[in-house]
Amino acid sequence: MSAISSQNKKLRPIANFHPCHWGDHFLNVTNSHHDQAVQVKMGQEVKQLKEEVRKELLEIKGMPLEELNFFDVIEHLGVAYHFEEEIEEALKQVYESFTELCAKDDLYHVSLRFRILRQHGFFVPSNVFNKFMDENGSFKESLKEDVPGLLSLYEASHVRVHDDKILDEALAFSTTNLNAVVSQLSSPLADQVAHALHQPLHKGMPRVESRHYISIYEMNPSHNKTLLKFAKLDFNLLQALHQMELKDFRRWWKELHMKASFGRDRLTEAYFWILGHYFEPQFSYARKVYRKIFKATVLLDDTYDAYGTIEELEPLTEMFQRPWDTSCVDELPEHVKWCYYAMVEACEEAEKELANEGRPFYVNYTREQVKVLCQAYIQEAKWCNQKYVPTYDEYMKIALVTSPYPHATVACFLGMGEIASKEVFEWASQNPMPSIIKAASTIIRLMNDMGGHEFEQERNHVASAVQCLMDKHGMSKEEANEKLREDIENAWKDINEAMLQPYVIPKPFLTRILNLARSADVIYKGTTDGFTHVNQTFKDKVASILAHSIPM
Repeated sequence: MSAISSQNKKLRPIANFHPCHWGDHFLNVTNSHHDQAVQVKMGQEVKQLKEEVRKELLEIKGMPLEELNFFDVIEHLGVAYHFEEEIEEALKQVYESFTELCAKDDLYHVSLRFRILRQHGFFVPSNVFNKFMDENGSFKESLKEDVPGLLSLYEASHVRVHDDKILDEALAFSTTNLNAVVSQLSSPLADQVAHALHQPLHKGMPRVESRHYISIYEMNPSHNKTLLKFAKLDFNLLQALHQMELKDFRRWWKELHMKASFGRDRLTEAYFWILGHYFEPQFSYARKVYRKIFKATVLLDDTYDAYGTIEELEPLTEMFQRPWDTSCVDELPEHVKWCYYAMVEACEEAEKELANEGRPFYVNYTREQVKVLCQAYIQEAKWCNQKYVPTYDEYMKIALVTSPYPHATVACFLGMGEIASKEVFEWASQNPMPSIIKAASTIIRLMNDMGGHEFEQERNHVASAVQCLMDKHGMSKEEANEKLREDIENAWKDINEAMLQPYVIPKPFLTRILNLARSADVIYKGTTDGFTHVNQTFKDKVASILAHSIPM
C-alpha cells in the first residue's frame, strides 16, 4: 500500500454501522394475504364494509358531537383516507358553528373539536380554552380529575401555533397531570395515556399510530364491530401490498450494497420511512418512483459522511455538477463511485416512469436538488477535515440542506400525478426554502444531532449542532439540548401554521412535508438515532406495520 493510500485510510471517517437486522426476511416472507384469490376476497369485503361505514356516516350527518367522535375514531384507525370528501364537507359545517358548540361543551369535546379542525386546515381560536382557566390565569384544579379531558387537551396542544400561549400552558398542565395519574389507570385508558405521552398523535407516523390504536380500540367494550373489522381488513390488505413493494425493493438494493458495503444496510427501515410519507394505496406509484432515489440519497450521505476522503469527494461533487452519465462512473475512485451510479440510475428510472405520463422533465428538479445537496455535503466534509467548528447559524445554513429534507420533498412529489405541477416544483425548489420545508428540515436535523452526537464524535466527523453551541456559544451540553428542543418546538409551530388554509400549494403536498417531520419525530425519538442504531423500540414499530398482520 502506498503512503498516500495508507494516509487516506487513516483519514476515512469509518462508522462501522451494525449489520441489517432483517436480513432476507422480506425476500422470503410468505403471507396468505399475498395470494391473489385471497386478496380479491379481502378487497370485496373491504368494499362492502366501506359502504356500511359510509351509511353510518350518513346517519349521523348534522349531529356535530356524533360526527366529531366518529371522525376521530376513523382517523385513529387509519381508514379516513376512504372518506376524505365526506369528512371535509362535514367539518365545514362544524367550523361554521365552532364557537357556539364549544361554549356548551366539556374539556374533552372542546379539545377534540379544536384539534380535528386545526388538523384539517381550519383556523379556530385558542381562546375557547379560556373558560377552563381560573381567575389567576391557570387551568382549573378540578380538571386534574378528568383524565379523558386532559388527554384530549394534551393532544390538542400539539397543533398550536406561535400565538397560542394558552396551549403552551395546556401542554405543560396536561403533561404534568397525565404523568401523575398514568400508573393508577386501568386499560385501555392507561395504554392510551402512556402511548400519547411517548408519542403525541399529531407528531406520530399515521401508519404506526393506526396499528397501535386498532389494538386499543378492540379493548373498548363499546367499539363499533363493523368499523373494527373494516380497519383490520384494510390494514392487512395494505400490508400485503407494502410487503410486495419491499420485496421488489430489496432485490435491487442487495446487489448494490455488496459494492458499497461501508454504507448503512437499512433498506427495510428506509421503506418504513417512505411509508411515513405516504402509506395509502393510491400512492403506490409515488413510492415506486421515489424509493430508489431515497435509498440512493442514504448511500450518498454515507459516502460523504462515513467513508470518502476529501480527495475522493471533491471529484464526486464535481461529477454531480456536470450532466449526469453512468458511462463516466469509472472516472471516480472505487466504492465512492457507487453512490453516483445509484443516484443517476434512480433518477433515470424515475424519468422513464414519468415519461409514461408525459412528465419526465420534472426529474430535473430532483437533479438540481442533488447538486445543491452535494455542495453542502462537501462543505461539511471540509469543515470536518479542517476540524473547524462553525457557529450555530453558520452550521444550520448548511445542515438544513444535508438533513436532506429539501431534496426529499422534491423527490417524493415526483410520482404524485398531474397535480404535481411545475408551480409545485418551483415552489418546493425555492431558495431560500419555504418555511414549512425549513421547519421539517430543522426538526430532523436537530433531532438527529441530539440522537447521534456522541456516536458521531467518536470518529472523524463534522461538528453537530450540540457541539457548535457548546464550543462557539459557551453552552453546557444540557443548555445546548434545551436550546435545540426549543427550536424544534418552534419549527412544529411553523409547520402547524403552514397547514392552515389558505394553502400555498395543494394540501396533499403539504401533508407529505408534515409527514416528513412526523417520521423524524418517530425515528429519532428520545434522543436516539433509530435509523442508524436500530433499537428494540424502533424494530417493534417497523415489525408492527411490515411483519405482523392483525389477527381477525
